[in-house]
Amino acid sequence: MSPADPLRNLGVHLTSRGGEIRVWSASATSVELCIFDEKDSSWVAKRVPLTRGEGDVWSASTRSLTPGAPYALRVDGPDGPTHDFDVDRYLLDPYARGLTRTRDGAWRSYVQDDSFDWGGVAKPAIPLDHTVIYEAHTKGLTALNPELPEELRGTYAGLAHPSTIAYLTELGVTAVELLPVHQFVSEQRLTKMGLVNYWGYNTLNFFTPHAAYATRAAQVGGTGAVLREFKGMVKLLHAAGIEVILDVVYNHTAEEGRGGPTSSFRGIDNANYYRQTPDGQYIDTTGCGNTLDYELPAAQRLVLDSLRYWANEVQVDGFRFDLAATLGRGEGAEFTRDHPLLHAIIDDPALQGVKMIAEPWDVGMGGWQVGNFPGGWSEWNDGYRDRMRNFWLRDVAQARATGSASEGIGSLARRLAGSNHVFALERGPLASVNFVTAHDGFTAADLVAYDRKHNLGNGENNRDGSNDNKSFNHGVEGPTSDEEIQAIRRKAVRNLLGTLVLSAGIPMLTAGDEFGRTQRGNNNAYCHDSELTWLSWDRNEWQEDLFEVVKTLIRLRRENPALRPVRFGRWGETTPSASQMDWYNKDGETMTLEDWDSPEERTLQYLAASTPEFEEFNRILLVVHGLETDVTVTLPAHEGVERYTLLWDSGHDDISGIEGVHRPGEELAMSPTSMLLFRAD
Repeated sequence: MSPADPLRNLGVHLTSRGGEIRVWSASATSVELCIFDEKDSSWVAKRVPLTRGEGDVWSASTRSLTPGAPYALRVDGPDGPTHDFDVDRYLLDPYARGLTRTRDGAWRSYVQDDSFDWGGVAKPAIPLDHTVIYEAHTKGLTALNPELPEELRGTYAGLAHPSTIAYLTELGVTAVELLPVHQFVSEQRLTKMGLVNYWGYNTLNFFTPHAAYATRAAQVGGTGAVLREFKGMVKLLHAAGIEVILDVVYNHTAEEGRGGPTSSFRGIDNANYYRQTPDGQYIDTTGCGNTLDYELPAAQRLVLDSLRYWANEVQVDGFRFDLAATLGRGEGAEFTRDHPLLHAIIDDPALQGVKMIAEPWDVGMGGWQVGNFPGGWSEWNDGYRDRMRNFWLRDVAQARATGSASEGIGSLARRLAGSNHVFALERGPLASVNFVTAHDGFTAADLVAYDRKHNLGNGENNRDGSNDNKSFNHGVEGPTSDEEIQAIRRKAVRNLLGTLVLSAGIPMLTAGDEFGRTQRGNNNAYCHDSELTWLSWDRNEWQEDLFEVVKTLIRLRRENPALRPVRFGRWGETTPSASQMDWYNKDGETMTLEDWDSPEERTLQYLAASTPEFEEFNRILLVVHGLETDVTVTLPAHEGVERYTLLWDSGHDDISGIEGVHRPGEELAMSPTSMLLFRAD
């Protein structure tokens, strides 16, 4: 970083002469630092004027900026429709690394003590093709875990507790992707309704861990205690070989729309930080009231500095960017894959090796950009989600009702093989983060038990949440005592999760799906901080069986590199770390056009052979049958294959006792709507 860079060292930096604060504002006419009494953060103990310097950076130095010192900014500037200055308002430093509250609930920045002993523990550096992501809520994951001391439940320390780590390690996931842990607040609307923002997509500050997820001891433990607990969590997860990915919300802030609570950016330079029309109306591409303007170099720098802080000083391993299309909107608020911020995030030398995952859409015009991010990014693949749900649920429902599914198996095969029709050849299958559920929507168990959302508890008369869930209740809405329906539902979950884990790309499992967690049909539980959204650790036998299935699937993915290619293959070429794919119909013959497209022919055999670069040669056969009818398949004859060894059958919780070794050309009876995985030797 050049010393002449005017945007260098924004925020507070400690020096031998105390501390220097640097704040960017192009529109302000004055900026004042207010330092509060450490015992009473409502009482201003010292005021220090800042001086405007190069690049519209205001700065000042004072010996009073020491670790623990609470402070705020007061900013004045011109009137006008795009401005919102109020010299009497206390504002948060956008770069504050610590936040505290006064007795009456007002927020204050404070100077952070960021000392921590990492003890030589390094990042696990899991390759993308070995990555299995577990999307979880920091509180909800452990809030009910009886193996944790009560004071640790629902906390950073609870997530790092040996029992939590043992659970994650046994399951086999390699990364925990945490819903937002930047300090956030609930929207005014929710507060008035007596509800909360449980998920956390309403960021107050991009550099501070959410204090409510720390233990009570850390919350009252003085400067740096919450941050140390967070770093301690990262350290212990890393020691266990588990990476930490943060879901980050840079597209909007907690200041909401015009008339919302002003805490930082709006009062510092509303005209520049937020997208708006000349008459001061916010241009909202996020659906959250405001949109940060990433044409602005200072806003781009804010994101990069935040990422560098979490990746290097806090040692997190990756980021999932909420509504990432907003970060790629340039002039006229139009998305461009060449946006400088999207490339800077990938190209920044300080962020090399950090996993970058886009939620590649927002709610603005041209907001759906799946497949359009630059190389180096991975993306949530909603087309994968929709196709898998359709194939295993809606198509099956349609076939049951009308006698014919809507389409054949071809579109499932494209997704199974890495979605090369979506992602450019040079990006490869690891550009796709595959998922069938996420925090937003039905759980896997609810997908197979509800045709409709049940969101009345959200206080919006069931208007919120998606109406298009591509789910199938299998004959009864919600819970049922019908054992046949229960069995079919459980197999449907095994099919969904089996397809997820065995597909090319990066699988993301939603916490609780591995044991059939339900939200009782609520597909938008963002405002429920309760047992509805917390993971239950009191599980039935069928839930333990499902856990064992998912654990087995993850192990099989790890053991069989043919399931996790790094690159797309090219026809007629041998591409290192790709998989050579051959496709057969139920008769063991090469697929025809009719086999791909016919709703009556929803059976295929997928033979994938690795092209070794770093691992031993491996070949698998995956057989998929997508109709509620029995089918007989003839195992394909292929050069070099002498036998097929059964590894998994979605028709059963446990395959022990089932004949395991078969020969090419042998006929096998396959149960309705099921999958078989073989190792081909």
